[in-house]
Amino acid sequence: MRDLKNSDAPSNTTTIDKNLVDGPTNNIYEAISIISKRAIQINSDIKKELLEKLDEFATYNDSLEEIFENTEQIEVSKFYERLPKPHAIAVQEWLEDKIYHRNTQDEELES
Repeated sequence: MRDLKNSDAPSNTTTIDKNLVDGPTNNIYEAISIISKRAIQINSDIKKELLEKLDEFATYNDSLEEIFENTEQIEVSKFYERLPKPHAIAVQEWLEDKIYHRNTQDEELES
């Protein structure tokens, strides 16, 4: 898995040249479909990792004091909130040609 925490993807909205996005596939819809599938994978990975880290802080008693005093848990949550959004990471990976894709329809036509 790539290191998503050190991604140089922008954390805010940016404009991207359409020709750069659809270049590898020559089809903007196919490119967006591939990017969205990768964004879903990234989101799932980040969510899984965050839940594992937060589970370390889980307490199974009803003490309100512990809930408000757990600054480490708050810091972990804030760190993940500051990460670039999964779609931005996926677009960055796409533009850097780090996403493997193939068109299975072309392979079926050749057979």
